[in-house]
Amino acid sequence: MEKKIKKKKKSNKVYVLDTNVLIHDPMALYSFADSAVALPIIALEELDRFKNETTDRGRNSRNVIRRMDDLRLNGSLREGVRLDNGGTFQVLFNPEGFSGDFPLSLDIADNEILLSALALKEQGKEVCFVSKDINARVKADILGIHAEDYLKGKVEQEEFYKGWLEVFVPAVQLKKEYPDALGVLLQEKKLFLNEFVLVTSQHNTHNYKLFRYLGQNKFKPVFAPKLSWPMQPRNAQQLMALDLLFDPTIQFVSLLGPAGTGKTFLAVLAGLYQVLKQDLYTKMLVSRPVIPLGPDIGYLPGDLQEKMHSWMQPIYDNVDLIMHNSKSKTPAKPKEDKDDRAKKGSKRGGKKQEYEAQLSGLDQIIKQGKVSLEAITYMRGRSIPFQYVLIDEVQNLSPHEVKTLISRIGQDSKIVLAGDPFQIDSPYLDFSSNGLVVGSNAFKNHAVFGTVFLENSERSELSRLAGELL
Repeated sequence: MEKKIKKKKKSNKVYVLDTNVLIHDPMALYSFADSAVALPIIALEELDRFKNETTDRGRNSRNVIRRMDDLRLNGSLREGVRLDNGGTFQVLFNPEGFSGDFPLSLDIADNEILLSALALKEQGKEVCFVSKDINARVKADILGIHAEDYLKGKVEQEEFYKGWLEVFVPAVQLKKEYPDALGVLLQEKKLFLNEFVLVTSQHNTHNYKLFRYLGQNKFKPVFAPKLSWPMQPRNAQQLMALDLLFDPTIQFVSLLGPAGTGKTFLAVLAGLYQVLKQDLYTKMLVSRPVIPLGPDIGYLPGDLQEKMHSWMQPIYDNVDLIMHNSKSKTPAKPKEDKDDRAKKGSKRGGKKQEYEAQLSGLDQIIKQGKVSLEAITYMRGRSIPFQYVLIDEVQNLSPHEVKTLISRIGQDSKIVLAGDPFQIDSPYLDFSSNGLVVGSNAFKNHAVFGTVFLENSERSELSRLAGELL
């Protein structure tokens, strides 16, 4: 008896993409295997408007346009072209003769995109509108269109890898060099490379031992680094962070946590010390995204250097604090003659002069080329060797942007990404889709990577309460 071969039923589903999806991920066209992907032509108009920008939006827009230019060589974009992943891609024209009522203004590009999706649905297609814009998804739902976030690379909060775990044991176990709990843990749970295990007394949380997993059932006891500067970690999570930051074999470190946990301070401390005291790196390069709480950097007063100073003020604050503390161990007083003492004046004036001297010391370090403050824009296309690179506020970068930054790291360099995934200013990112969380999750269990989620605020009780209550 001849066996009939069943043909695979052609799917009627079409994913209609919003412009922001392609700006978030230029490869999004290829993320819907064996499915039809459609892009309204108004989205191409938006990409054309953005393409001349020097921002990531401009770069990604140009990337998408080039890919579409390649695709049109394989067939008609209007009729649809076959993709290598088994799906198809089609550009949608503005629907004519739409029979239904459309309550939104077509002067807005997002509404034109929604109209194209609604017209496809009227033709009997199973339409899924994909957008990073929450409001656009809400409007789609009101219009009766199924809408989803772009989910590729998203990390659910419950599955988030924080880089450490804690086990509680009787205090007597902590007298052993390697508590029995470590062996039990290896039998019960898979540990990732460079994951920390905090072994804590059941009755006293201040009594603990810390270990880092090195693979092959081996653990390394973790102790505070011995620094000539009088600064020590204030809690176990800060100790974890310093262990990774001062380990030259770890090329990529991510530090996550709410405000006041010490992420930026620890990263700057480790960078300065390894550049100025240990000569492990030629300089420390620091940058952060230009997504300020108030006006953009272009509206800040002054020339470029003054704008950079204002934009990088959080970094300056941390460097000033470190420089001040590094000198407090041996508070040598400069020699003064009578004229100096006469000019010094009041005690308050003396403190002001001391502060100005510290600032000039920082400026001197920058002039010597030991510290460099740069915009992220100028890091692309470069290879950065022998440097300690710190990128702050990374929760405001997309996974594609983080990938671009990490790929710039050259020989014998280290990159540190820091940020608060609960405090995101970018309208198209959230806890699950920002580059800091996605990048940290992607690199787990790699020998060159380590991460720590810091939970305890050390800035002040007020800072901690603000993070919890507001």
